[in-house]
Amino acid sequence: MTHPVGTMPVPHVREPGAQPMNPVQPSDPRRHVAILGSGAVGSATAIEALRLGLRVTVVEPEAAGGPHATSYGNAGWLSSHSVIPPALPGAWRRVPGWLADPLGPLAVRWPYLPRALPWLLRYLASGWTENRVQRTAQALRRLLVDAPALHQRLAREAGVPHLIEQRGLLHVYRSREEFEGEALAWRVRSRTGVQWVEWDEATLREHEPDLDPRYRFAIHVPEAGQCRDPGAYVAALARHAESMGAQRLTARATGFRIEAGRLRAVLTEHGEIACDAAVICAGARSGPLAAAAGTPVPLESERGYHVQLDQPARGPRMPMMAADGKLIVHWMAGGLRAAGQVEIAGLQAAADWRRADILYRHLHSMFEGLPLQPEPEAVQRWLGHRPSLPDGLPCIGPSCASPDVVLAFGHGHVGLGGSARTGQWAAALAAGQGVPQDLGAFSPRRFQRRRWD
Repeated sequence: MTHPVGTMPVPHVREPGAQPMNPVQPSDPRRHVAILGSGAVGSATAIEALRLGLRVTVVEPEAAGGPHATSYGNAGWLSSHSVIPPALPGAWRRVPGWLADPLGPLAVRWPYLPRALPWLLRYLASGWTENRVQRTAQALRRLLVDAPALHQRLAREAGVPHLIEQRGLLHVYRSREEFEGEALAWRVRSRTGVQWVEWDEATLREHEPDLDPRYRFAIHVPEAGQCRDPGAYVAALARHAESMGAQRLTARATGFRIEAGRLRAVLTEHGEIACDAAVICAGARSGPLAAAAGTPVPLESERGYHVQLDQPARGPRMPMMAADGKLIVHWMAGGLRAAGQVEIAGLQAAADWRRADILYRHLHSMFEGLPLQPEPEAVQRWLGHRPSLPDGLPCIGPSCASPDVVLAFGHGHVGLGGSARTGQWAAALAAGQGVPQDLGAFSPRRFQRRRWD
């Protein structure tokens, strides 16, 4: 059934526990923004748009924070120091290994290689020199610097303050020499203002008595924070947005009606939604919507896995990353989670659960006393899709077709941490306001330039 623009009823579904909403009347004169996606970025954007006095409709086909969502399986780090792009100088030397080892920390499935090759070439080029890495780090630092405090505020407002903590994060190494092998990354972090404390073997053992003795050196970053249950947190943010007045349309957005450079409506599988602005924040599935707004971008899924063990007796005292296994280990509300791996295989390929098993074997090697073969019901395995752009920076800014359509996706490994600040920026852009930061580094137009600086 087709509805005339401006008269389509906007259905909404309240999730369990959500507060009742007062429906917005069609005559409401406020600027109307459609938020396309209810993940971490979408939910934060909805809250900030409502804070600015906008009328908000969230368009999302699934329940916020569910197992389908990237946020659900996140490692839980609010790592304000995660400013290093995926590729560093010399990364090209590792390409043969990526192709040869299907179970390595970063792997490319052979059938998908022809499609992924342009993205991979840009990925390598983005970190070709230290100067390029530094520019990316400076931009990401602006996005992430106060992430724990911003999320603590959102969590308090959403009624889940217990889900956000700020106890710092730990990077553990087998030796100081292994740490010095990452000198470039830490040098770049230092220039952005990141500070840390070095722990020798005795200090590490005092703080982490269960950690395997092969780890003899660590870096503690006190400013960083963590989320105890990313899925529940995002679901709470979505409910909070609804309690503030956001309406929800359970549908999939398919495109836009733009006339003379101005947005008139968002197209969905159920018809049109008349609106004044839209924000694309549909994660790894944002590419077709960006193209529909005249702004094609090289968005790819960095497929990530996690394994979670139900309440084991041993584990870390604080969230940590093991340099030798390239995985993050963190206590969640439901158990001990190990997350990591990067697999380039697209959105449709079936999961390779051997990658989750590798994570568990490494977790087992880190903490004595964990079962080598736990009972199946005690282990959760999960696959998700990080929305990633090849230069390690998200797209945050207006589309090429209309300033009324704002892109806010592509955060890669920092989606949860960067969502709070992105929500503020995206909401301000949708409201037609300026932002206090220079967003040039995040411009969606950067991929249409003929040469890279």
